[in-house]
Amino acid sequence: MIKASTLHPVLLSALRLLLAAALLTPVYLAARRAHAGRAAGADWRAARLPALALAAHFASWAWGARITPTAQATLIVNLAPLAMPFLLHAFLREGAARRELVATGLALGAVMLLTARDALAADAAPLGNLVCLGSMLMFTLYLVLGRRHRAVPSLWLYVVPVYWQAGLLCALFAIPWAGDPGLGSGREWLLVAGLAALPTLVGHSLLNRAMRALPGQLVSLANLGQFVFAAPLAWMLFAERPPLVFVPACVLIALAVWLGAGARRGAGVGSGGNVEGRR
Repeated sequence: MIKASTLHPVLLSALRLLLAAALLTPVYLAARRAHAGRAAGADWRAARLPALALAAHFASWAWGARITPTAQATLIVNLAPLAMPFLLHAFLREGAARRELVATGLALGAVMLLTARDALAADAAPLGNLVCLGSMLMFTLYLVLGRRHRAVPSLWLYVVPVYWQAGLLCALFAIPWAGDPGLGSGREWLLVAGLAALPTLVGHSLLNRAMRALPGQLVSLANLGQFVFAAPLAWMLFAERPPLVFVPACVLIALAVWLGAGARRGAGVGSGGNVEGRR
């Protein structure tokens, strides 16, 4: 949907976030009534840094997805397992097992393989790879911050303030493109509605819910499987045939996921140092 849209990436990000936030506002108000004794200002302040990370992720992702083949962009932007162990340790003091670090190295090798191919190919898109890699770092930070705020009693008291603030931040930076001709197109608004309803309202809300209940590295490893679905969809919709180097890169990613998941199963409490590791 991002690649099918012609709206400026920052404007598209603002619209999908604001529409998702507006759709979820009644649910947020119901959660506020259920937790009437909780100060609303604290939740909105806690959402500031996650909102900044989410805004940066959405804007850079919308840009990177358009200048990089879809399957490749989806693979890179979902390499959260590459950065997740380090950010979990930095923000939550959750440790990483040795096999998780080896898995991270394999995943990084896959990205380097794809980037090297682009640097040498005639249809090179190394800038797109770098943009998607930066977007992945913002995405991982956003997930880790969601895990840090898992004590908020309702998911909606957290994600709705995040969506509103991220959307308003993107809207502020999108002011130069407020006259985008695509805003008069019903097709563009259908794409915005689809982005707001599916990957934002449903997808990102489920990811935040998972980060509250499951080990962070496990969530990032599961999310990595998106590129498996993106590749055939891009082939069917945009006639984007992945390059041959995409196959060994996928093998490296699959091996990294297997190693990382095995490390999490075997590590138990020692990996995370808390009760979450036993779930």
